[in-house]
Amino acid sequence: MSKHTPVLAGIAIACGIAYAGWTLGHAYLQARAAERVVTVKGLSEREVEADLVLWPIVFQARGAKLAEVHAEIERDAARIRRFLLERGIPESEISRSEPGVTDYGPGTADEPIAERFAIQATITVRSTRVDAVSNARPELGTLVGEGVELPQQWGSTTEYVFTGLDALKPDMIAEATRDARRAAQQFALDSGSQVGSIRTAQQGYFSIADRDKFSPQVKRVRVVTTVQYYLIDG
Repeated sequence: MSKHTPVLAGIAIACGIAYAGWTLGHAYLQARAAERVVTVKGLSEREVEADLVLWPIVFQARGAKLAEVHAEIERDAARIRRFLLERGIPESEISRSEPGVTDYGPGTADEPIAERFAIQATITVRSTRVDAVSNARPELGTLVGEGVELPQQWGSTTEYVFTGLDALKPDMIAEATRDARRAAQQFALDSGSQVGSIRTAQQGYFSIADRDKFSPQVKRVRVVTTVQYYLIDG
C-alpha cells in the first residue's frame, strides 16, 4: 500500500462530508424558501336582476252556509285570475291550491256564530315576467274594492329568485382569483419579494342575497376565494 493512500482516503472522506453538508444546507435553504408564502382572499361581486318570481295570493270567504261560502270563494278566484291575466300574466303561470275549510260550529242559543264557515285558498303566480308581477302587486288593492278578502299571511311573502348562477360562475371565479393576486402582489411589493406560483387555492361558496329590503328583485351575488402563493426573492 502506498504511503499516500491514507491521505487520499482522508481527502475523499473530507470531500464526501463537505458535499453532504452542502447538499443538506441547500435542501434546508430550499425548504425555507418553500415556506415563504402569503395567503390572500379575492372577492367578486355582481348585482343582477331576479329572473323568477313566486307570488302567493291568499284569499278567503266567510258566511253562515257552506254552499254560499264556497260559491263566493269561486267567484273571488275568478276575479283574481282575471286581474292577473289583464296584467300580462298567462294562465300557464297561475296555479291554485286546494281550499281549506274551517267550521267554527253553530255557537250557542245566546251567542250564535253568524259566520260559521270560512274557506281560505291560495292562487300562486310562478313567473319569469318579473316586471309584470312587480307592476301588478301594488294594484292588488283593486280586488279588495271588488269584495275579495285578502288576509295578511306572514308566511306567504313574494319571493324573487335568480336562477342564472351557473352562467356567472366562471367569470366570477376568475375575477376573484385576479383580485387575490393583486393583494398578493401588493404584499410582495411591501416585503421586497415577488409573487410565485399558487401553492393552494380554495373556492368559497357563492351567496345570493337581496341588495336591500326595498328592492328584493335586485340580487347581489358574491364569492370569496382563498389563495396561497409562494414568494420568491425580488
